[in-house]
Amino acid sequence: MADEEPKPLTYIPEVILKKRKSNEEWAIRRRQQLVERNLRSKQNKAFNLKTAEQYIQEHRNRELDLIQMKHRAKRRKPSLATFDSKLLFVIRVQGKNDMHPKTRKILHFLRLRRVFDGVLVKANEGILEMLQKVEPYIAYGYPNLKNVKELIYKKGYAKIEGQKVPLTDNNIIEQALGRHGIMCIEDIVHEIANVGPHFKEVVSFLWPFALNKPEGGFQGKKKLYKEGGDAGNREDKINELISKMN
Repeated sequence: MADEEPKPLTYIPEVILKKRKSNEEWAIRRRQQLVERNLRSKQNKAFNLKTAEQYIQEHRNRELDLIQMKHRAKRRKPSLATFDSKLLFVIRVQGKNDMHPKTRKILHFLRLRRVFDGVLVKANEGILEMLQKVEPYIAYGYPNLKNVKELIYKKGYAKIEGQKVPLTDNNIIEQALGRHGIMCIEDIVHEIANVGPHFKEVVSFLWPFALNKPEGGFQGKKKLYKEGGDAGNREDKINELISKMN
């Protein structure tokens, strides 16, 4: 029996490979910095005890956040008909100690556990309701094909058994998503950009995108974009922010 000819590997540009290597080295340094920071935090814990006034202020901030979230939930729900695209990209732009646990729970459900994390979601009534509740802490809008592709190629990682794995081998993709006809990175890009029938499986396979802090940072205020702030619906203007943070 004649040997089957090996399938040619998908060509990946050298600049993309270099970018991935740089990202991997950065991730190693970041993990080491996190270990060192946690160690310093434990060592300095005795010297960083909060005063009673600080605890009271934090409690008041969280209760105020809950009240404001309830007010936002009572506003008229956004209609799917007003959205130009089914595909949304959501970035967490702020939120730490002043958040109520219910706010944090929604952000975690959206997989936005850290500031500058970004995720791709399909616009539906449930998602739009959640985005409205946590609007001061996120920026979102319609990503274009160029940014979807660059996000996946530059910052795309797979979630394999709870581990963050770089997308350097199409075999990883085929093993996880091959039963859905998704064999390579280009298939992932196509499925997401078109919000295909296996969109949910693909985005669940991808780790949330760890974006860079934009040059100049954010204003640090819970003010909506349409009012001159950072948060809320940017529609297609989200692409400018993605380009700054990718």
